Amino acid sequence: MITKRMLVLFIAIALCAGSTVPLSASDQPAPRPGSVGSPAVFFPDKVFEFQPVVDGVKVVHDFVVMNKGTTLLLIENVRTG
Repeated sequence: MITKRMLVLFIAIALCAGSTVPLSASDQPAPRPGSVGSPAVFFPDKVFEFQPVVDGVKVVHDFVVMNKGTTLLLIENVRTG
């Protein structure tokens, strides 16, 4: 079983690795007519430190994902740890 600290570390590493990574055009749908450029994923908060909790309590945090690019950002196949 993954401990909460390991999960936080994994999420932090994953978010830092993809903090401002432009995605390739092959990963995105065809651009709309009149649009030029590419999507660029951006995470304003790259790390979130969960406070200690009682074992068995559900903890939740929303990570904000922004598109700083000029075309549609398509997010698919999201999996939790």
